Amino acid sequence: MSADTPGSADAPSRAELAARIDELETALSEATTEDGGKKMSIIATKGTLDMAYPPLILASTAAAFGYEVTVFHTFWGLEILHEERAKKLKLSSVGNPNMPVPNIVGALPGMDRMTTKMMEKKIDDNDTASIEELLQTSLDMGVEFQACQMTIELMGYDEDDFYDGVTTGVGAATALEDMADADIQLLV
Repeated sequence: MSADTPGSADAPSRAELAARIDELETALSEATTEDGGKKMSIIATKGTLDMAYPPLILASTAAAFGYEVTVFHTFWGLEILHEERAKKLKLSSVGNPNMPVPNIVGALPGMDRMTTKMMEKKIDDNDTASIEELLQTSLDMGVEFQACQMTIELMGYDEDDFYDGVTTGVGAATALEDMADADIQLLV
């Protein structure tokens, strides 16, 4: 009999193979437990179109690599989580040295609308995911998006205005506690 033939003296039995599979599954489970997992905490403070992408891309990428990710949105960063306002984020042409428009021209009425349209076209032409798509993908991957309670009150928002799955009513103390436990802390 050859080694490939069932019952061969060299081949492991079904029971031995089953035991080995059980050992490997246990080892894999232990290696991927959350206790040893890495954690990332991001603070999002800006709500312009160009600044909405970094926290969403970083959060979804980190989640794909197995990180537990929390993104705390405060002040203008809260716009990213607001279901209606997230669809109307603007790109400012003033104060951005990489814009193809001098600041004096960027300050003219209607320039922010024009630069926003230019960026939206670039996003669309490049088939880049929308803010809403990145947010939903991140939520599906387990990213926790937190909305700052003080900013909700300051801006007069209703907690129902935010995307489903967003954790509202989170305070700065909770954000600081989360950051203290994180392996990576980012301010965007």
